[in-house]
Amino acid sequence: MQNTLKKSVKINGIGLHSGVDVHMNIHPANPDHGIVFKRVDITDGKDNLIPARWDHVVDTRLCTVIGNADGVTLATIEHLMAAFRGCGIDNALVEIDAPEVAVMDGSSKAFVDAFEETGLQVQGQPRRAIRILKEVVIEEDGKMTKLSPSAIPVYSGTIVYDNATIGTQSYEMKLVNGNFKHDMADCRTFGLLSDVEMMRSNGLALGGSMDNAVVIDDNGVMNPEGIRCQDEFIRHKLLDAIGDITLAGGLVIGRYESLKGGHALNNKVLRKLFEDDSAWEIVDLFVEVDEADASVYEAKSRKSTVAVA
Repeated sequence: MQNTLKKSVKINGIGLHSGVDVHMNIHPANPDHGIVFKRVDITDGKDNLIPARWDHVVDTRLCTVIGNADGVTLATIEHLMAAFRGCGIDNALVEIDAPEVAVMDGSSKAFVDAFEETGLQVQGQPRRAIRILKEVVIEEDGKMTKLSPSAIPVYSGTIVYDNATIGTQSYEMKLVNGNFKHDMADCRTFGLLSDVEMMRSNGLALGGSMDNAVVIDDNGVMNPEGIRCQDEFIRHKLLDAIGDITLAGGLVIGRYESLKGGHALNNKVLRKLFEDDSAWEIVDLFVEVDEADASVYEAKSRKSTVAVA
């Protein structure tokens, strides 16, 4: 069944790229509301509501940015979206007074901890899930992202960096039974020192520091505490992917795979998926999908609702 929060949650932090202070109030919402962001700092009469959906993604260069027809945007939503998905939250209204979601420690951990402390409210409607029926692939410049059928949600990926500290890393996780919290939620964003310096010279990464990112130079990890696990880098990339794929508008039952993937390919594979009505279907999910019983759902002919729910 669908879930929302039992009560509102307040979260404050700083924007990774903007460097501005961010105040967020995350409220419970009714069944079938979905995840919607409200820019409460927009007071000039423009529409300040932005649904968290694939067809509202307007930029993917350094993070995932969503926007609406009035040109109101919100950046760096992926870590929060991954927390919503990892905690099984279907409906929420996020009031925010800044152009960017707070980066916290660079992972989803602070969001997950806040949601668990508040608790979830089970709602009276089945969860809407999007079941992948056939393979959909995006390949560009030696990079690949793919969605394919699977009885349970699976996220698998490989990254390849010239930097010896990162190198080539692969990881796979079944997104069931609380695995997100235990295996991925605390894995932080990362970057090369040379890239960070370049971004700052261009007015970006203004809120970035070793408090909210893993920074790597030619000698290795610069953060005094080191890394949280040996494959933290690929785990964070898959954390990003979970957040991006959650913009499908419902729980995705299928297998996600990537090679050197990122925000751009994640959005492109969703756009390609929804261009082909034979590649997916909407199902009503009455229990949580897990390995024990991945078939307790009922198919519905409601494909047109994906873009407007």
